[in-house]
Amino acid sequence: MPNATWCPDAPSTDPCDRCDELVGIPGLHVEAVERTDAVVRVTVSTPWQLMGCPACGVIAPSRGRRRRVLRDVPSVVPVQILWRQRTWRCPDPHCPVGMVVEQHPGLVAPRGSITCRAIEWAIGQLRREHATIQGLARRLGTAWKTLWRAIRPRLEAMADDEDRFGGVRSLGVDEHVWHHIVTRKRGPKELTGMVDLTRHRDAKGNWRVRARLLDLVPGRSGTAYRNWLTERGEHFRSGVQVAALDPFAGYKAAIDDKLEDAVAVLDAFHVVKLGTQAVDDARRRVQQETLGHRGRKGDPLYGIQKLLRAGAENLTDRQLDRLTTAITADEAHQSVYLAWRCAQDLRAAYRSENQAEGKKIAETILATFYRCPVPEIARLGRTLRRWRGAFLAYFTAGRSSNGGTEAINGIIELHRRLARGYRNFENYRLRMLLAAGGLTP
Repeated sequence: MPNATWCPDAPSTDPCDRCDELVGIPGLHVEAVERTDAVVRVTVSTPWQLMGCPACGVIAPSRGRRRRVLRDVPSVVPVQILWRQRTWRCPDPHCPVGMVVEQHPGLVAPRGSITCRAIEWAIGQLRREHATIQGLARRLGTAWKTLWRAIRPRLEAMADDEDRFGGVRSLGVDEHVWHHIVTRKRGPKELTGMVDLTRHRDAKGNWRVRARLLDLVPGRSGTAYRNWLTERGEHFRSGVQVAALDPFAGYKAAIDDKLEDAVAVLDAFHVVKLGTQAVDDARRRVQQETLGHRGRKGDPLYGIQKLLRAGAENLTDRQLDRLTTAITADEAHQSVYLAWRCAQDLRAAYRSENQAEGKKIAETILATFYRCPVPEIARLGRTLRRWRGAFLAYFTAGRSSNGGTEAINGIIELHRRLARGYRNFENYRLRMLLAAGGLTP
């Protein structure tokens, strides 16, 4: 049996100020509270007021009340607000309005079934607590479609606000996979994401990057990036001072075309990754040339494949001995060692505490790698020479990188897994903008 609750020091027909304060919706009085194991129901109403017809101004007599069930922020169990909504009828037979129904903007939107504060609560849960629409709908005691229909207009309004693009001085770009099945209905599997990498001072006065996702557009191409930059306008483009990217010529062409005043910076992580990949390729080639098969257990080079991917500063004496033993096992292995040393020089350029010293090492790399007798390192050297300006810009642009963009991609991957995939691109875009800081409620 439900238990009715009221304030004992006042008649049951009078509102209780303490109950009104507990519910916390201005302009509403609590008439009754019922609680069961499955739901809490709070009956509320507004004080009496003289109502005039909004069309003709004639005083409208009351036509009673209608009971409207609303979903509110849940407690231990879902909470329902039973609003005894007042109605009036215009006495003028020629008035086009006829019936007037009470509205309360602070409580719920017209024709809505979820309170305004429940919508704000749900948006906060989606952004900060890694919640899902289905999980929140279950807590509110409603359906996925009902909740998303209430949330989506709020997110669309925030996404359409051009002010959120203000103050961007450092811009990152990267691609990520939306889904792995290409169909006409779902669209391209790869998307291009733009991230704000502008540095701000924290409470201690240190410069920190608070990365936030600015937008997602379909496709992975320079055209997609270029069109997005064009849509942002000249004011946005002129404010961008640094543009970080991975080694993709399409994005570089878009930056050169639309961000003429910005400095393009090649991401350090991707450059080091290219060096590590060159060592792996050299190891596989030498493995095939010396033994005629892929690496197997017991093969010298196969046993040190993980050591070749690590930084020399992180290796123990025992690991260095293993590395030396494998390299000296065959004279052909010297090319693998040379490739590894070149990759370590590339790491050293980025690890140098003095940017001038790091730039000097990088210039030496540009002058020597392309002439290396190891073909994989020579290929890497030619690549870096093509990206010479963006490669060296890292040491003159305050060590800007695309690391914040990769962090945003991690947040996107997390929320995509929580939702078990998305079929609608617009829903996906709005959810990721909210989760990755692009939308501020």
